[in-house]
Amino acid sequence: MSDSPHPYPLAEVEEAELVGRAQRRDQEAFAELMRRNTSTSLRLAISVLKDRQEAEDQVQTSFLKAWMGLGGFQSEARFSTWFRRIVLNQSLMRLRVVRRSKLQSLEETTNSDGSSRSRVDPPSLDASPEASLEQNQIHERLRHEVRKMPPLLRDVLELRDFMELSTEDVAEKLGISVPATKSRLARARAMLRDRMERHITRSPSSMI
Repeated sequence: MSDSPHPYPLAEVEEAELVGRAQRRDQEAFAELMRRNTSTSLRLAISVLKDRQEAEDQVQTSFLKAWMGLGGFQSEARFSTWFRRIVLNQSLMRLRVVRRSKLQSLEETTNSDGSSRSRVDPPSLDASPEASLEQNQIHERLRHEVRKMPPLLRDVLELRDFMELSTEDVAEKLGISVPATKSRLARARAMLRDRMERHITRSPSSMI
């Protein structure tokens, strides 16, 4: 938090200045950014997850990720656009986990007479058409940027984040240590974040 008090209410401060203060670890400035972006971000998360509590959780997680990743934010882009990208990605990741859990819980069961009970399809958790389109665009861009990365970093990213293997399994497949895997993964994620942020800066768009 900054050493000196704010000379005027944060509600009157421009977004760019708030971001600059937040990058200098001013927690009050970041809290104001959160206040300004909570409503639209929550609507976006709800449109994907169809569950308000889940959406609130993912928005909170996204704020934490944004706070930790502010050092890589490029001031040419709007913070609100950058943050909504984080919320969307976080919500989509959570949606995959929920879907996987639903499928696992609906494994084929057997009736008491030994006959098989038909498996029931889980309720649809499909996102809205707008969110689905945005999801496809982001996934295409992610895949494109990952393909351009050096194999040393691309392999660990694909195994861990796309195939969702554990860190230990990734290390075993690549024949390297767990610490080396974590180090490569951190570098790969930083590189991918930088590539995606440059893309967002070149092609800003409203997502709400």
